Amino acid sequence: MVKQKKKRNKTYAGAEASLARPVVKRMQATNRNPLQQWWFEKKTIAKPVLITAGIAIVVIWLLIELFRLFSGGNA
Repeated sequence: MVKQKKKRNKTYAGAEASLARPVVKRMQATNRNPLQQWWFEKKTIAKPVLITAGIAIVVIWLLIELFRLFSGGNA
């Protein structure tokens, strides 16, 4: 068995290296109302906050119902 030479996977960055090709970024303009624009900009922060708030409200509601069940009140 002949040991095969490992291929080089690192890009050459020396003086004679070819210049990197330009990257084309395609953009599209959209018209949004102020609420949609706010959601588009803040959704990475707003989504976890809303999920956490929803879970907290459900847990508090369940605790209130559990307390009401054990206290025997029908309020």
